[in-house]
This record gives sequence, structure tokens and C-alpha cells, in this order.
Amino acid sequence: MKLSDFYEVVEGVAPKRLSEEYCAQYEAYDNSGLLVDAQTDAQKALFSLDFSLSAVEKAIAEKATVIVTHHPAIYAKIGEIVSGDCLGNKLALCLKNGISVISMHLNLDVAPGGIDECLAEGVVRASGGGESVQSLFQELLDGSGAYGRVYTVGEKPLDELAKALAKEFQSNRILVYPFGEKTVKRVASYCGAGASEEAIDFALQKRADVMISSDFKHHILAYAKERGLSVIVLTHYAAENYGFKKYYEKIRERVEIPCVYHEDEELL
Repeated sequence: MKLSDFYEVVEGVAPKRLSEEYCAQYEAYDNSGLLVDAQTDAQKALFSLDFSLSAVEKAIAEKATVIVTHHPAIYAKIGEIVSGDCLGNKLALCLKNGISVISMHLNLDVAPGGIDECLAEGVVRASGGGESVQSLFQELLDGSGAYGRVYTVGEKPLDELAKALAKEFQSNRILVYPFGEKTVKRVASYCGAGASEEAIDFALQKRADVMISSDFKHHILAYAKERGLSVIVLTHYAAENYGFKKYYEKIRERVEIPCVYHEDEELL
């Protein structure tokens, strides 16, 4: 399968333009798309949330010729590639072994059925039921996606919801801050490191009992405490690996080459 044809499939589920529109609207930065082109056909694909050394080594062992990540393999601009350097070593290994790298980042976060939506759907499942997810923030320019959601879930005590989330997201590294109601009926969730004062304010406006996200800074936790909003903190990896695995399953069904999935389990 030509690499261009494979890219057309993976990008079709989460068009890169969604990232471009999001960055333009919110003055953000992203680096998604075909980031390493080894000029080889896509014979076998490995999917990994991160462009980790273990993912590269597994791709080599699996004889994969393309790696698909969520987090950008190259995020900031780099001035040089040095063998032995952490990033340089991984890039050199990929080029030496004919492995191209595609990263689907913000576009996959905000796409319909993308990582942010999957996080919310996972929370609903963990709660035992609820309503369909709704947008928390303003939709993208073309109205085709959103980032952050608030929705009704199956009523559960906060500690029981946390235990159910640990099972659903396959992670025991969950923190619970019972700043507000001990029983949860409505949830605000935001994949990745999206928690902010604005997110907490909007969650409370929409009558959320708890905010679920990752990578909370101390001042955001303190602000949630002052506003009386409970907080559940997932690891960044667990919160996004959940949806990225579903993305992998979609692509695997749409291409005619073998696809494998890699997890860095220590980060769950």
C-alpha cells in the first residue's frame, strides 16, 4: 500500500484541517501530519500514543514501515538531529529502518469520535449510563468537532465513580479531590491537559459536579477547591490512550495491511 494512500485513510478520520482551524481560532500550536517520510510503502503499521523508544523498537521488531502516533513525533522546531540524543536517536532509527511516522494530534483530539469524545463516552460507560455527550466549549470553525464536554451520567458516589474509571481506563493511578458534591450526576471532562479556570467556570455554569481531566496545575486545583467543584485526575496517558486505541481499531478495519498496537504500560 502506498504511504500516500495509507495517510489518506488515517487523515480522513481526523482531517488535519481541524488542527489548523483550532490553532487559528485559539492561537494554539500543533504539528500533525506526515512528520517523517522514509520514502517506503506502508507494509505494516504500528500505532502508539507516544513516539517512544519502545514503540520504535517494537516497530523494527514487527517489521512495520510506518508508525502512527497521537502526540507529535516532532513537536517543536528542531535545529539539528544528533545520533545518541533522545529524539535524534529515534528519528535515526526510523530512517535507517525505512519507517515513516505520522502524528495525529489536535485534529484527532477534536474530531467527531475523536479522543476528547471517547474520554466522555468512557466516563458515561463507567458511570453505568447517562445522556449523549454535548459540547462544553465553542465548536470549531466548521462546526464539526469540539474540545471539552459536559453531560449527565449514571448517578454514583464520587469514590465509586473513580473506581469504575480505573477499571474502564485500565489505570490505578487516579487522584480524587472531593471538593464539592460527593454524589456525581453531571460531569465535565477535557482530554489531555485542558483543565483551566475557564473550564471550571463553564463546568459549574453547566451544573457539573466533577471535572475529569489530566495534568492539573496546583493553582487550578486550588481554584476548583474554592469554587466547590470536585476533581478526578487521570494520567494523561490513560485519558488519551483510551480514545487512540479506538482510532487504531477504526483504521485497522479500513486498510489492507497488518496493524499492531503498542502500549507504554508504565504510563497508564
